[in-house]
Amino acid sequence: MRFFAQDESRFGLRTIMGKVITACGVKPIGEWQWLFQAFWLYGAVEPATGNALFLQFSHVDSDCYQRFLDEFSQQFPDSLNILQVDNGRFHTSKDLEIPENVILFFQPPYSPELNPIERLWQHLKADLKWSSFKALEQLQTKLDRLLNNLTSEVIASLTGYDFILDALSALEAI
Repeated sequence: MRFFAQDESRFGLRTIMGKVITACGVKPIGEWQWLFQAFWLYGAVEPATGNALFLQFSHVDSDCYQRFLDEFSQQFPDSLNILQVDNGRFHTSKDLEIPENVILFFQPPYSPELNPIERLWQHLKADLKWSSFKALEQLQTKLDRLLNNLTSEVIASLTGYDFILDALSALEAI
């Protein structure tokens, strides 16, 4: 049995602002884009080991989520996989066919802080602050590079909440 945290995050051409150190009373200066072109990154991470799966989609709906679940099931076929998800409509769609080796574990509503993958999204978006891309393909290429540079150790350190790791080790002891 394996535990994964799953979520989706939007990445787009609109500039992500961040804090910048300046002199007192001086506002930071940076390029700003208002373009609303975006894509979605679906991800599942295993906090205990740092194993992960990421897929890009143009939008969020139950069809895309079904494709993600099918790919996830094929990626980790030899175990029963518990997948922590939020209460998004597409996670609860009646049309979803949950693979036999996947169990969806719903976190409480309106509590993204309980999902460890949220810290991974923050980590990725920190590298994109104040960046401007002329086309969505450039952003996708940059994000692909960031994902390829992630090691399982980095993923585990970002997503390995103590309360989750303690619960998993207690389960192993049983």
